[in-house]
Amino acid sequence: MARVSVIIPSYNSTRTLAVCLESVAQQTYSPVEVIVVDDCSTDGSAQIAESMGVRVLRTAVNSGQCAARNLGAEHATGDVLFFLDADIGLDTGGVAAAVMAFQADPRLGALSGVLDLEPLLSNSPAAHYRALQMHHFWLKHDTPTSGPHVCMFAIRREVFAEVGPFNPNLRHTEPAEYRDRLKQRHTMRICREVHGRHDHQDALRDLLPKVFTRARMSLLEYRRGGELGGTASRALASALVLGALAALPLPVLLGAPALAVAPVLAAAAVALDAATYREVFASRGPLFGCYFVGAHLLFQATAAAGALTGLLQRALSPPRPPAGVPQALSTSDQP
Repeated sequence: MARVSVIIPSYNSTRTLAVCLESVAQQTYSPVEVIVVDDCSTDGSAQIAESMGVRVLRTAVNSGQCAARNLGAEHATGDVLFFLDADIGLDTGGVAAAVMAFQADPRLGALSGVLDLEPLLSNSPAAHYRALQMHHFWLKHDTPTSGPHVCMFAIRREVFAEVGPFNPNLRHTEPAEYRDRLKQRHTMRICREVHGRHDHQDALRDLLPKVFTRARMSLLEYRRGGELGGTASRALASALVLGALAALPLPVLLGAPALAVAPVLAAAAVALDAATYREVFASRGPLFGCYFVGAHLLFQATAAAGALTGLLQRALSPPRPPAGVPQALSTSDQP
């Protein structure tokens, strides 16, 4: 039986860490090694992990999730490294499903799981919106080369040693950068059988700033030859929503003929995501469906504004030195 090391980066995770660790303890597969890497938390989350009997490592300084994952990997002993964020409750069959996927396909180097339709703890409309939005976003990328979504990510130890650790210089685009390195030599895919609930933000006022920052940093951290997250249709839909907002003052400047510009752009954006909207209305009803449409339009406008800001910053700033790529682990570096 393959030994699995579940590596959980944690920073101020008292709200969810116990739930996350309980979900790992309830896995149907064994043997499982559990390592929590505390990234200089100030809220006592490391003590929660210790009280639950798992191994706890600590970073020297707050360094971000990539550095925490790398530290955990350095000390892991498993044949499979399963990276799991501290705000996710993993389905009890998640580890077993990952191992079975690797056993079934010797060419498979890594896989990502899927977030469930329901949030982990919060029951707010915003949390349910985000759960649905991310679920549909991930499932639309069920292809051999998609991913990785590193919040729920399994990789063969030898593949991780060959490709190298996560880039600690990146805080927002590390999944895309790692995908670019990984796919050069190995197959990866999303595995629907590996899934869990994520603790999404309770309110849009908490979610949207995060969306803006990630979109902005995606453009700032973009490297020539790399891939940006998302699809062309999704990027186009976001641009159309932002264009619709920008077109709202046009009737004042151009008169009545310009009244149709904003509605037409918004309608085109909605049409691009029509399949998702239909599923939401069918499963959650018209009241929440209308909320979902409004929240998603705000999400798209925010993402487009963040990307545009990042693009302008990139154009106006001095060239950024490329973020160094960590070296692959040598055989002697492995535990």
